[in-house]
Amino acid sequence: MGIMPLYGTSFGLLAAVGILVVMLGLLLRRFKQPYLIGYILIGVLMGDHGLGYIANNEMTVFMGEMGIIFLFFYIGMEISLPEFIKQWKIALWGTLAQILISVGIVLLIGRFFGWNTVRSVVLGFVIALSSSAVIIKLLADKGLVNTKIGKDVLSILLAQDIAIAPLLIITSFLGGEPESTLSIALKIIGGVLIILLIFYLYVNKCIRLPFNKSIKKDHELQVFLALFFCFGGALLADLFGLSSALGAFVGGMVIHAAKSTEWIFDSLHSFRIIFVAVFFISIGLQIDLVFIWDNMAVLSLVLLAVYTTNHFLNSAILKFFSNSWKEALIGGALLAQIGEMSFLICSTAYNSQIIMKYTYDFTLCLISLTLVISPFWIAFTEFAMEKIYKAQ
Repeated sequence: MGIMPLYGTSFGLLAAVGILVVMLGLLLRRFKQPYLIGYILIGVLMGDHGLGYIANNEMTVFMGEMGIIFLFFYIGMEISLPEFIKQWKIALWGTLAQILISVGIVLLIGRFFGWNTVRSVVLGFVIALSSSAVIIKLLADKGLVNTKIGKDVLSILLAQDIAIAPLLIITSFLGGEPESTLSIALKIIGGVLIILLIFYLYVNKCIRLPFNKSIKKDHELQVFLALFFCFGGALLADLFGLSSALGAFVGGMVIHAAKSTEWIFDSLHSFRIIFVAVFFISIGLQIDLVFIWDNMAVLSLVLLAVYTTNHFLNSAILKFFSNSWKEALIGGALLAQIGEMSFLICSTAYNSQIIMKYTYDFTLCLISLTLVISPFWIAFTEFAMEKIYKAQ
């Protein structure tokens, strides 16, 4: 009896991906670069637009989404709520400024190229959002999560992920497909419930999980209790039409308040590595090398414009909120790319016929390329800052 394919992917292919990850990982480690670059390159190499060995199917997308959920759950466990609440000003005003200024810039560019207002507004939404998946991974790798700049950047990221719901609603309205009253009401109720839960955790400081003592030394039950809080939070958020990742983040905050993070870190760490890797591979699967080659000149110009605009805009916001110029510029580099949540806005705009096929493909390649380039942009910024401050 032959071996049944695993969701259309042979075990030999999984072994090939594993050895590619190890080989590229060792190479990237030698040059002190994050592993996520290797994951994306594997997706490019083995996807439909490369050798065609991995299909960008629903299962791949689903596993990638699970990676995002795990990532947010982990960062929720690392967040001290009292410290996070102190960051509300930069989270609110920083995100609002980023969105409004990005839309304003694209409106000006759109007038020059003859774009209609709706298209310009939506593309402004797309470039305004940064990548939580990339930045959280880089902050963790660099040990910056609990630094001032790390907390400021994380606050902006969380606010952006909360903002995705109203941005999608606005995009649907602009495309002539408004959300139903029930859908909007559910989002509002879900948002209020999350705020109330966060307020409860803030007031009580420390809570007790059910069965905490009973399963303290039972590894198997620990895994499933952790999965319950991770995916239970994601499910509840999804039922209210909110980001699943946001629900997982709140689930992580509950675990942090219960002082149970140590054993959960140990229990779920392997799951996190696998699913986060799949997420970045799924990004690589969407990169069409032929399309990029055919549009290299325009893509390069837009990439440069996006990076310089987002970098210095976010740097100015971070500087305004009491960071040094060195911290602000590094933070601006961290936030300079376009995030994975922008894929949702792009897809909604395409389905609503706000943008056509060429613009849709162009935007997908643009988002993917900014994610690939991001670690190099950040490394270059850090190198430049070190040289500048040493010279002084």
